[in-house]
Amino acid sequence: MTPLSDDDGGGFLATISDLPGCMGDGETEMEAIADVRSAALAWAEGAVEDGEELPLPTSPVQEAAE
Repeated sequence: MTPLSDDDGGGFLATISDLPGCMGDGETEMEAIADVRSAALAWAEGAVEDGEELPLPTSPVQEAAE
């Protein structure tokens, strides 16, 4: 999660390093996370449609607390 400067519109930028070019932004951290999750789904759908394999995570998967 990266805070964006006022020159870049403020808010936050979220990226998924295992999915090149996959990013989302939002006014809050939670909005940025929701946006990057949607972007990840679209990224994966596009990769599958193009016949590409989805990359395996390079870092351990962390589960969110309920």
